Amino acid sequence: MLSQENLKKFERLQKFYPTKKALTLPVLWMIQEQEGWISGKAMKFVAELLDVPVGEVYGVVTFYTMYNQQPRGKYHLQICTNVSCQLRGANNLVAQACKKLCVKLNENTKDGRFTISEVECLGSCGTAPMMQMNNDFVENLTQERLGELLEELK
Repeated sequence: MLSQENLKKFERLQKFYPTKKALTLPVLWMIQEQEGWISGKAMKFVAELLDVPVGEVYGVVTFYTMYNQQPRGKYHLQICTNVSCQLRGANNLVAQACKKLCVKLNENTKDGRFTISEVECLGSCGTAPMMQMNNDFVENLTQERLGELLEELK
């Protein structure tokens, strides 16, 4: 399930963690970066690799929103709709993105390029509204800027 490169990375990381179980988050992150999401098969692999019950791995994957439990588009647009962002128009941004891309929340566009998700606080309340595009933050997001970004990425 892990590439040879990631297996070597795992072996190096073991030296820095007190137990194999403590590597749960980093190993899941490696799999997600490699595969794009965390499948049931991947969860079973991680459980076996770390000698923990599958239920523990499942609990981690379902608790943390950073782990995708289904394939995502090439561009995963996560729009914060928590209080600060909501007060500054985040709900309108979600509606605009869904309409522009002809997709519902948490669905991939037909071409597989985009997925739009609503997320809780991304920790950038002072620059609300904001969106995380894959691993990059887009702060002080306006409807105009969102429209430009979507056009650039199409």
